[in-house]
Amino acid sequence: MFVYYRFLANGNSFSSLHYEFLLVVSTIARKVSQTCDLIWQRLHEVVMPEPKAKDWIQIAEGFHVNANFPTCIGARDGKHIRVKKLPHSGSRYYNYKQYFSVVLMALADSTYKLRIVDIGAYGSTAYTRIFSSSNMCARLQVNQLALTEPRLLPGSAGAPAPFVIVADEGFALTPHVMRPFLRCNLDDSRHKFIYRLSRARQYVECAFGILTHKWRALLSAIQMSPVEMSEHLEVRVQEARPNFTTMFGFGIRTRPELYPAPEPH
Repeated sequence: MFVYYRFLANGNSFSSLHYEFLLVVSTIARKVSQTCDLIWQRLHEVVMPEPKAKDWIQIAEGFHVNANFPTCIGARDGKHIRVKKLPHSGSRYYNYKQYFSVVLMALADSTYKLRIVDIGAYGSTAYTRIFSSSNMCARLQVNQLALTEPRLLPGSAGAPAPFVIVADEGFALTPHVMRPFLRCNLDDSRHKFIYRLSRARQYVECAFGILTHKWRALLSAIQMSPVEMSEHLEVRVQEARPNFTTMFGFGIRTRPELYPAPEPH
């Protein structure tokens, strides 16, 4: 476990850990992978339960109080986790930032908790495509996330508003996903809306920053296979401690093979 946590906390390579603990590199790699898988199997259902209807209401109240954005059940965004280029992978993991990565897609609440995570998409895949291929999107479309009925906005007498997710311009606009207006010909009301949406969306960006600050291994290229990388990221999300940041949530276990490679131009 000392080797495991040294790898996570400092981001040391397996070769440097070999000299520090006098263990074979292959042994270190195998033990780290086995420990990640065991922690996920034992603690997933305990630490990352699926949100219920009362949980979504509590999350929406938190966004209303902290970000002045009612009926919001989470802020969604993706983070590219740097990886070593895998053999025979071509440009599948090569992202627009010009390095190889897998995508950690997450939904955060107003207390910086990651409630839903989708891990393992190719770095070259657009966020909209990742979200549309995720289990969360499929369950939103058929109303299987235990969301309550639409409710009136505070101080409004109009039609009830559904519970929504806030995101940036990289996501498509849907009945359950709100994104900013195009930044042209904006009146005061739209400026206020963009301000409030950006204020709510910053929670997921701060959550990513807290996560990488705690686990420095996420700042360096991960030397693992696609399956091991997904297990590694799943454990990082669920192991973050409450005294530093509280990141519990419902983990949707995914794999890169679920996302087809981009078609060549």
